[in-house]
Amino acid sequence: MKAEVDPFSVRTPFSSGSRAGWIYSLPELEKRGVGPLAHLPVSIRIVLESVLRNCDGKRVSAADVECLVNWNASDPARSEIPFVVSRILLQDFTGVPLLVDLAAMRDAVNAVGGDPALIEPLVPVDLVVDHSVQVDRSGTAAAFQQNLGIEFRRNRERYEFLKWGQEAFNTFSVIPPAIGIVHQVNLEYLAKVVFETEIGGQTIFYPDTLVGTDSHTTMVNGLGVVGWGVGGIEAEAGMLGQPVYFQTPEVVGVRLLGALREGVTATDLTLRITQMLRSHNVVGKFVEFFGRGASRLTVADRATIANMAPEYGATIGFFPIDENTLDYLRMTGRSEDHVALVGAYFRAQDLFGIPESDEIQYSETLELDLATVELSVAGPKRPQDRIELPDLADRFETLLGAAANEGGYGVAPVERERRVPVALNNGLHEGGIAVAEEVSEIGHGSVVIAAITSCTNTSNPSVMVAAGLVAKKAVECGLTVADTVKTSLAPGSRVVTEYLNETGLQAYLDKLGFHLVGYGCTTCIGNSGPLAEPVARAVRECGLVTASVLSGNRNFEARVHTQVKANFLMSPPLVVAFALAGRVDIDLSRDPLGEDAEGNPVFLADIWPSTVEIQDALSRGLKPEMFRKRYSDIREANPEWNEVPVSSEMLYDWKETSTYIQQPPFFESFDMKPGVIVPIEGMRVLAILGDSVTTDHISPAGAIPADEPAGRYLAEHDVAEQDFNSFGSRRGNDQVMTRGTFANIRIRNAMADGREGGWTSLMPDEKLMPIFDACQEYQRRQVPLIVFGGGDYGMGSSRDWAAKGPALLGVKVAVAVSYERIHRNNLIGMGVLPLQFLEGDSAPLLGLTGNEVYSLSGLNDSLEPGEQIEMLIERADGSKQVIKVLVRIDTPIEVDYYRNGGILPYVLRNLLRAAS
Repeated sequence: MKAEVDPFSVRTPFSSGSRAGWIYSLPELEKRGVGPLAHLPVSIRIVLESVLRNCDGKRVSAADVECLVNWNASDPARSEIPFVVSRILLQDFTGVPLLVDLAAMRDAVNAVGGDPALIEPLVPVDLVVDHSVQVDRSGTAAAFQQNLGIEFRRNRERYEFLKWGQEAFNTFSVIPPAIGIVHQVNLEYLAKVVFETEIGGQTIFYPDTLVGTDSHTTMVNGLGVVGWGVGGIEAEAGMLGQPVYFQTPEVVGVRLLGALREGVTATDLTLRITQMLRSHNVVGKFVEFFGRGASRLTVADRATIANMAPEYGATIGFFPIDENTLDYLRMTGRSEDHVALVGAYFRAQDLFGIPESDEIQYSETLELDLATVELSVAGPKRPQDRIELPDLADRFETLLGAAANEGGYGVAPVERERRVPVALNNGLHEGGIAVAEEVSEIGHGSVVIAAITSCTNTSNPSVMVAAGLVAKKAVECGLTVADTVKTSLAPGSRVVTEYLNETGLQAYLDKLGFHLVGYGCTTCIGNSGPLAEPVARAVRECGLVTASVLSGNRNFEARVHTQVKANFLMSPPLVVAFALAGRVDIDLSRDPLGEDAEGNPVFLADIWPSTVEIQDALSRGLKPEMFRKRYSDIREANPEWNEVPVSSEMLYDWKETSTYIQQPPFFESFDMKPGVIVPIEGMRVLAILGDSVTTDHISPAGAIPADEPAGRYLAEHDVAEQDFNSFGSRRGNDQVMTRGTFANIRIRNAMADGREGGWTSLMPDEKLMPIFDACQEYQRRQVPLIVFGGGDYGMGSSRDWAAKGPALLGVKVAVAVSYERIHRNNLIGMGVLPLQFLEGDSAPLLGLTGNEVYSLSGLNDSLEPGEQIEMLIERADGSKQVIKVLVRIDTPIEVDYYRNGGILPYVLRNLLRAAS
């Protein structure tokens, strides 16, 4: 960060205790007559501070400041905001390909005679390794150490690469595996809330702001920190000094009233808010919570809500800083000095406190009475599809028989009651021979995975303690979990283990099979590991619609496990309850979970903890010293990590034989001359996709199938199937990732003759084949490609490979009914043109079948943001049709990115010019 000028003369003295320096004062800006600020949403004012502090007449102009000061709630000026963030946050799935790109950029600079050291992050970058651990072992006390060993064996090459990055880049820091989930570690440790930095010999204080390469970066909004998820491509640009550009947003105010009723959890509230805001359509908007109900929520509860901002579609889900924030900082072990600094800074900027009235002008205001929230789950395919607990059985039964195009599973009535015997030996042996074989039954609706996982909930002590109390009461009633249910506990930080042990609750979770399996995202990102083979075989051979229950934030098709079709999000205590019940076709408000030792029915109400019980356990078990202890030596806390060798070379030594890390092709023909926007003609259709196609569909996570292009590639390179690892772990290898693009087993391409998975019809041959193979043939024919999507195209995780993959496959254009924010940005970042159908148009309504040829003859170098251009459709029968489409390049800087072939070539050219 470098502030060279102060055109508004607002730099003013500031002190807190013994610390003194300068701030860029927002109250002073108002006194200077630039405009009134008190009515602005707090989140907008924090962005304004960054724009003001970085106003240097180059990257950020005085006009940018004035535009944001005069933000109009009812009609925000659609101008471009250059937001310079304080830091960048990464996780390993998205961080490894980002580091691969940085290494390749150094090579590109070296190739044109420049200094490779020119490629260096200009702001602090933290990468937390949390996405690699898989639940290979579960249900035993040894599971954690066993999974950790497998993780390091599988990922050693990736970890060597990350350690090279930590040595090669001065501002790049890695937090090792088995510490926690990136967003919980951010909340509990990395987030400073206020930064203190020496610039030009002066100490400057300013707010903690960030972007992260995981869409749930928004979790830190619950701590009053403005930040959101971006693609790795955009994060790289931010690292190298490029502001994060975005359009002036609308800000939706959500007034929270009242308080949650007894027994209702923060997870239930979050699912209600997700449903409410997704249906209201807040995509691309800021959401800011206010009102007395918001003030009453703990930071942990606020973070649970903020975490799900991507699920309700918002850029952020923001809670301003107040006394609860300061209390949380104390509770998580921050020094009293720093807590005082945070309070003093935000008070000096008139940013302290959650508004309780309409003093802030929002673009629109919604309202929710917390007392109306009910126990809920969400699913079975989308997080916004909330179901109140008593309605789950009926809802599942309806979906079981409904057709696929209605979101159902198409199970015939005669098949719905089918039960399949499953024989398990429980892993017990005598003299090497399996004993104690037990025969169980599973059917449609049986729970086969029950996972307490993900930052959404494991950062919230109240729901974790509630899960432990449910387990305790269940064990005391004599209830057990069937062996057909794969149970796991993957906390977001080691502190969770500390307080579950301190309260004695972990012992009860262990008795139900919820042993510690690792500190990472696990099941929530598809690292659920294998089902027991007898269970997997029954599901596979009998076509069972089984279920997972997890305390995560996403449940898109094939995400949790490729064999598990129905996936339900819920609070940790409900995960334990459904594991006990063993099925989701049950009404837990009135049906028993099971029977006690005397044969009496045990109901959910019998084992559900009270608020008093939860608070009593928290007061006994949760202490600030736990956070100080666990985070005091965080970078040295994993001996396995410390044993990984490291190279200190500035340029990475690429290995041709590696199946994890390969030099990407993005800079192979790089030169200093920017491109020119030209017409795109003669495009063939690669895929026609429906609504709610996620980045999981486009760039899948989870296991790599042996019989598909990516699996065949690994087999050809002598990788045994048990060592395939996951798509996420292979994101540093473009050869694997291009073969995985559009290859999700649940994706439905209208050109695939009714077949699910990564298939298409090669045109004009009308030959059904894997998408990767078709793209290879189109590239041989030098035919550019186009993809069609429906509403919310690209929703889900912030995966840059969902844009990189299509670009490398030869896709030049995507056309959709609407886009999710991050994916649209990523497409532009990779030089793929995003177009949007005009109101009333879509691929089905236009009768598109995929045998057409498309051209954009009017596309040229004078392209303007938001322009409408003509697209020519030439059908197989010789008829022609011209329609208008909206160019979803929304800002002038995005035009420059597209003209240069993407963000990275643009940034690289600018860096080289500046250095010459």
